[in-house]
Amino acid sequence: MWVGVDCGTQSTKVVIVDPACGSIVAQGQRSHALQEGANGRREQDPQDWVAALEGAFADALAASRLDPQRITAIGVSGQQHGMVVLDEAGVPLHPAKLWCDTETSEHNAALIAALGGEAGCLETLGLVLQTGYTASKLAWLREQHPERYQRIASILLPHDYLNFWLTGERVAEYGDASGTGYFDTRRRCWHQDVFAQIAPELDARRVLPRLIESHEPAGRIRPEIAARFGLRDDVIVSSGGGDNMMSAIGTGNIAPGRVTLSMGTSGTVCAWSADYPAGCDPQVASFSASDGGWLPLVCTMNVTSATTRVREMFGFDIATFSAQVASAPRGAEGVQVLPFFNGERVPMLPRAQASFHGLDSRNATPANLCRATMEGASYGLRYALECMGPLGSEARQIRLVGGGAKSPLWRQMLADILGLEVVCPQVTEAAALGAAIQAGWCLGQSGADGQGCHSETLEQLCERLVALDHATLAQPQAEGVAAYRKGYADYRVLLASEHDIAAGG
Repeated sequence: MWVGVDCGTQSTKVVIVDPACGSIVAQGQRSHALQEGANGRREQDPQDWVAALEGAFADALAASRLDPQRITAIGVSGQQHGMVVLDEAGVPLHPAKLWCDTETSEHNAALIAALGGEAGCLETLGLVLQTGYTASKLAWLREQHPERYQRIASILLPHDYLNFWLTGERVAEYGDASGTGYFDTRRRCWHQDVFAQIAPELDARRVLPRLIESHEPAGRIRPEIAARFGLRDDVIVSSGGGDNMMSAIGTGNIAPGRVTLSMGTSGTVCAWSADYPAGCDPQVASFSASDGGWLPLVCTMNVTSATTRVREMFGFDIATFSAQVASAPRGAEGVQVLPFFNGERVPMLPRAQASFHGLDSRNATPANLCRATMEGASYGLRYALECMGPLGSEARQIRLVGGGAKSPLWRQMLADILGLEVVCPQVTEAAALGAAIQAGWCLGQSGADGQGCHSETLEQLCERLVALDHATLAQPQAEGVAAYRKGYADYRVLLASEHDIAAGG
């Protein structure tokens, strides 16, 4: 049995996968609180992640009634970019600043300028720094809390921290490390000079975790953790990775032509590449994958978070909101929404606010406002896909995950807006499944499964364990494609007029 853990913004999920029958046999979930403050501060206590992991794992074991001695490998997926700083004793010095924290936007702008602007960032790191990345968080801590900064002994990402709790090892793998802002995504190594600009008093060789390959285990489970859950003492913990990297594995996005699109609180669009992806827009994060390739990715900050805010504004439940959207025509009778309730990451508008346009006495209805919000969030995802350049234009299929993917109406809307077929995997917890699959791959690569090294490739594992739910398949419809071609062009004109983002599409 393999265990997959997904530590997200709202909760931690645990799945137990039986590789013999190729299915999830049990799962558990525990929520954790988000601490929000002024200026875009969004933080969490890393100990809440540990408590949620313990609770969700215990729930999964109890639900499955499995003998925990059958578990051989654990993989961890974590929200990307979060900053976890530890002292010499391994205790967090500050709440973890999360991917969606925008308090550090000014520090990020200063770092970009110090590296020579977008061109300098691309030349030095292979990507352009974003406010969500770890680098500006570290610069912020140095300025705001110098006494804590001076005590830093380790700088970890969320999934690195959970691996540390499980194994006692301070390691990082290339995929998640790509999102720190001090990792060279072309050469796949820590960029010592960039780190020195961000944290001049810290020794990168001492405070940054040891880098490992995706197929390498992070370590073996600590005896006290094994004893707590009744596990064997030789259970391996895989390298793990960021949630986007694990979702790619969990949707089988490890080959050209496929795109994984996550419709959660935020939206992410990623496509697999065997080589460093050239030809993408500078807004694309050219991350490494957690399978040995690259996973260029674009993140938008407002997807279900935007529709949820408008839904709650009217006091609608999900079913009523969906009915309202369905009752409005495509284009919402001229109502347009730029749904930047949380600022925006792509396009880079960290201080932007949501705005509603085209309202008059005729079209100002709840139905139109609901539909325009869903359309605005979807246009943002098309903008993201277009930023991918050839990897986007050559896509043949979109694999959808996340809460928004459960809506048949939204799936069809995306198929029409993107002009591509969209389909959901049977297992919707893609990041947790991907973490479990990667754990099994690491187990086989290490030979610890008793079958010798290279017992099954990652491609073979994905082929066997990732299945599509063909009942969710949505094909582009000519009438919808035509209507949304105009709608997207209007959206780009609005972006240009309101935020000086060049019109296109």
